[in-house]
Amino acid sequence: MIQSIEAKYAQLLVEYCLEIQQGDRLLVQTTLLAEPLVREVYRLALRKGAHVVTNLSFQEENRIFYEEASEEQLKWHSPLQEAAMESFEAYLFIRAPYNLREDQSIDPQKRKVRSTSSQHLQQTYSKRTADRSLKRCLCQYPTQAAAQQAGMSLEEYQYFVYDACKLFGDNPEEAWLEVRNHQQKIVDYLNQCKEIRYKNKSSDIKFNVGGRIWMNSDGQTNMPSGEVYTAPVEDSVEGHVHFDFPSVYQGHPVKGITLWVEAGEVVRWEAREGQELLDKIFEVEGARRFGEVAIGTNYNIQRPTGNILFDEKIGGTVHMAVGQSYFQTGGKNKSSVHWDMIAEMKDGGEIWADGTLIYQNGVFTIT
Repeated sequence: MIQSIEAKYAQLLVEYCLEIQQGDRLLVQTTLLAEPLVREVYRLALRKGAHVVTNLSFQEENRIFYEEASEEQLKWHSPLQEAAMESFEAYLFIRAPYNLREDQSIDPQKRKVRSTSSQHLQQTYSKRTADRSLKRCLCQYPTQAAAQQAGMSLEEYQYFVYDACKLFGDNPEEAWLEVRNHQQKIVDYLNQCKEIRYKNKSSDIKFNVGGRIWMNSDGQTNMPSGEVYTAPVEDSVEGHVHFDFPSVYQGHPVKGITLWVEAGEVVRWEAREGQELLDKIFEVEGARRFGEVAIGTNYNIQRPTGNILFDEKIGGTVHMAVGQSYFQTGGKNKSSVHWDMIAEMKDGGEIWADGTLIYQNGVFTIT
């Protein structure tokens, strides 16, 4: 029997990304649009002996919730979600949007109430995914809305997603293991370094990573992946950085972001489009310090699509995130914000580590 692309995708998610074992409790969260993939994940996870719970959202569910919910309802959280974050062994979130702009008109005050009330869940989630007591994976199912955001037809976008996940090869898991092995050499090198400097035609920014841990993002927690990342020492970031690629945050596009940083704090910021949102975000506690610095290595992804799951992995780019750190890197910054911003490095970009040039024009020179 010929294996469908959904079955092949499910096999990668269940066996490689989540490493599902007998008795694992797995929560699968997505929308009704991803039913073909959910069905195959459900089938294979049951065969592995897992206890599978599915939570499928309907069109505009989130918008309706914020429109109608009282303050009491905004502060209430599903016991299923709480149980999954606190005690389940596995969590799969499949992005499958109906409309990527449906949340744009949400009342900011309501969003703030919801965000504040969910901080305990977010912290639990962050800690458990850091030590992998909660095996989680974030992935994408191609939908018309995501295709339109990417500027592609649905058929083109399907190819883009599946190619980025290496699903067209004979053995996708083996392909991701090769990524793991290659990136481990990079991570091993970087974990011996202290000062890192990103430099291109419009950026020159340096930071200390001494005592921090570079992570090998090999497709287990994100599918697709292809990046190495860590957290800078919070007060060490110095310089200026321009992010060429557009960012989408809370459904709003922001373009042409430039940040000026002193002693780890963003002291000035500009955006060609979306300045108002940028101003608002930098009012949030912890958002003016960096929680992540990273380098994208997935050369199957070569164009921005307005989806950070793919855009931050673009081969030949670097990105920096303001806000929350990942605990597994040793980062200490805390915030309700984690916003990745991406810079092009293929045209003259350089990365220096402790004074040695290790990366030029979008590729590492040390492997």
